[in-house]
Amino acid sequence: MPRFRRSDARDNRERLLDAARAVFAAAGLTAPMREIARHAGVGPATLYRHFPTKEQLFAEAFAERLHACYAVVEDGLADANAGRGLRRVIERLGELYARDRGTTAAFVSAFPGALDFTADRERALKSLAELVRRAREAGQVRPETTLDDVVLVLRAAGGIQAATPAARLAAVRRFTTIALNGLRAAAPPDED
Repeated sequence: MPRFRRSDARDNRERLLDAARAVFAAAGLTAPMREIARHAGVGPATLYRHFPTKEQLFAEAFAERLHACYAVVEDGLADANAGRGLRRVIERLGELYARDRGTTAAFVSAFPGALDFTADRERALKSLAELVRRAREAGQVRPETTLDDVVLVLRAAGGIQAATPAARLAAVRRFTTIALNGLRAAAPPDED
């Protein structure tokens, strides 16, 4: 027989997921579980009854957001212009990360074994590596550019600190512009 949850238990679960998203977005994955329970207006026992580990809470709270990150990478790969596709991936993921520090940690593997994120993440990284390869072969990025370089840019963007969310977004946009300029292939020298 299927197990049905009482309405108050369902409400608590939803409040916990909303609180986890808010707290992780603001503080990242280092936020204590007690803070999430407090933010949701429940006791720690209620939190642990629904989510015995931080990994389980995180996995449920961020499944939709992680799939959005993977979709960004797939959209970039689908662009016929690999350089433009790569630029858009870095810009869009940077903005997602600026708005939500928890998503940053997820995408760059804070909990690599959570649910089925590992398979999705591997697929996204394979797509991103293909996009980098295509951009390199088209001469749109430096010949030495690798997937690791792009992941480093994304990690750095996700780690930018600022006093307000708006300031963090502005700083991430500035940083990704600088990083993209650094990845761009040098123009061929003028021939005289």
